[in-house]
Amino acid sequence: MYALVDCNNFYASCERLFQPHLVGKPVAILSNNDGCIISRSDEARALGIPMGAPEFKVRDLLREHQVQVFSSNYALYGDLSGRVMEILKQFTPNVEVYSIDEAFMNFDGMTIPNYHDYGLQMKTRIRKWLSIPVCVGVAPTKALSKVANKIARKFPDKTQGVYVIDTDEKRIKALKWTKIEDVWGIGHRMKKKMKVRNITTAFDFIDPMHTAWIKSQMGVVGLRLKSELEGKSVLGLEEVSDKKSIAITRSFPKQLSDYDALRERVSTFASVCAEKLRRQHSCCQTIIVMLNTMDFDEGRKSRYYQQIVTLPFATNSTLTIVDTAVKMLQKIHAENDGLLYKKAGVIVTQLCPENEKQFDMFADENPKHLFLMKAMDAINEKIGDRKVKLGAQGKQTWNMRQNMLSPKYTTRFDQILTIRCQ
Repeated sequence: MYALVDCNNFYASCERLFQPHLVGKPVAILSNNDGCIISRSDEARALGIPMGAPEFKVRDLLREHQVQVFSSNYALYGDLSGRVMEILKQFTPNVEVYSIDEAFMNFDGMTIPNYHDYGLQMKTRIRKWLSIPVCVGVAPTKALSKVANKIARKFPDKTQGVYVIDTDEKRIKALKWTKIEDVWGIGHRMKKKMKVRNITTAFDFIDPMHTAWIKSQMGVVGLRLKSELEGKSVLGLEEVSDKKSIAITRSFPKQLSDYDALRERVSTFASVCAEKLRRQHSCCQTIIVMLNTMDFDEGRKSRYYQQIVTLPFATNSTLTIVDTAVKMLQKIHAENDGLLYKKAGVIVTQLCPENEKQFDMFADENPKHLFLMKAMDAINEKIGDRKVKLGAQGKQTWNMRQNMLSPKYTTRFDQILTIRCQ
């Protein structure tokens, strides 16, 4: 059996954890640079505040209903997510972290007499230890556990936030209730194609008459999904693996054309890429730098400019990666002088384990870089906030607009919650 544990309105729940007066009140969370709404509490959703809406377009509605709005506090959300996942590992060692607020669990080899009670134990422990509300869906396959979780979320009073699909009768009833667009892996375009063929529910999807069409449109992926919904488990838990590429991209609060300002940001992005490479003990050989313009007069039309360089040797040195990225930025900026850029990014790819990299007889970096990087990482890990960095990075590391940012209660000693006892 599999379980899907999903935190309810996770970002909003994290904000409520240290501000309990917000429980029961509408809360909304904004994306980078306080741009769009990326999370809403149930109360905010009931007011008709749409997901993904630009903040400035719904500002009057937010003020009218006194919705509490926050900038994204990823340090807080990431830390609390890690704590949720650690609690789940107390119930089974087989946990796949699917996203920041979701995890699949597998109970093979375990004797669990009552899955509903077991799910309630998970729910109660997370609520008691972290005050984060969750729902649990249990079923014979991963796809069906997604369906079970939606039912638990939709009918909290009847299910107590836990729903188990353990009979064929329950499975068929759940599939007839589930809209095709709510099935795991069915996107917006595929939904349109399916509705043309009168596939409107998950139960319609598993009808044998549609098998050939599903194979032609979705290939093996579609057939696997069909098997999963039929109760045949074909998707196991995925093991955590190192990333095949690492990308750091950010939008700017305002459009930039100044080279020094762009260099500062590109240097920072390249530095973080190098840091992540060392954290997973990898090296890269190809570096990509991209800049993005945004023409608001032409309906937010975007244009991308990029440079790609493949090094003669693999590296994870901040000095080498930043120097290469800055040289590529110089070329892009020189060829497109005068443009206003809204976004920049650095991508490192063609990765390999650092203990398997190929050396070049005629070109290689200074071996002193290795010792310098170890010293930098050790200091930054001890002090935090990347205190040791290159001079090219400047003082404004990200320079994002976060006017409504809550404190980093769990990751900064100077922002830890203070309780006064009288």
